[in-house]
Amino acid sequence: MKNAIVTGGTKGIGLAIAKMLLREGYFVTATYANDETSAAKCREELAALSANFEVLRADQSDKVAMRSFAEAMRPKGHIDCIVCNAGTTLRCSLTEITDEAWERTMQVNLNSSLYLIRDLFDLIPHDSRIIFIGSLMGIHPHGTSLAYGVSKSAVHALALNLVKCFEATGTTVNAIAPGFVETEWQAAKPEQIRQNIYAKSATKRFALPEEVADAVRFCINNSFVNGSVIEVSGGYCFK
Repeated sequence: MKNAIVTGGTKGIGLAIAKMLLREGYFVTATYANDETSAAKCREELAALSANFEVLRADQSDKVAMRSFAEAMRPKGHIDCIVCNAGTTLRCSLTEITDEAWERTMQVNLNSSLYLIRDLFDLIPHDSRIIFIGSLMGIHPHGTSLAYGVSKSAVHALALNLVKCFEATGTTVNAIAPGFVETEWQAAKPEQIRQNIYAKSATKRFALPEEVADAVRFCINNSFVNGSVIEVSGGYCFK
């Protein structure tokens, strides 16, 4: 059986991806940082689909914890799919950004994924799949999410550059750049702001997590899609 890792896989987009991978026949390891309630709920939902999963704590802001997680994956012998989904945001003005907050955002959204792939490199067989969940905010600027936007731009660049590291192996590396998605992050957004976003979107709604997961499924099942940043935005235009 093929093994897959989904970071931040216990809710929202990550949970939808974990469910999709179970249906695709993978053994899925879903990680979370510290939300035990979401982890418990995730276990229940995944168990309703398959027994081929585990949910492990791995805080991507903690380098030691992530090294331990990588070591815990080694007995599997092979990791055939890595979906780097875990992320954090930072909403403040330029002058309010602290060194610590900037560096934590980069560690969670960017650095930890690179380190994980580096540490598992020898376990990634030919014809594997590596997929990053980037963001439309890594393509279009956003006034109050500077650190998030820059980190996601870097995630897209990381995906494109890693293609060369896996050249001629059949392993593909891609990024998905969702726009606004119906997740917990968006649940508290005021209705007026939602309407303003709808007005900039051709579909007049947010994406469902399952629609983002379907884009991941496309990358998994199409061996010629490689080095792509695929927008899942509903035709959003910030102008």
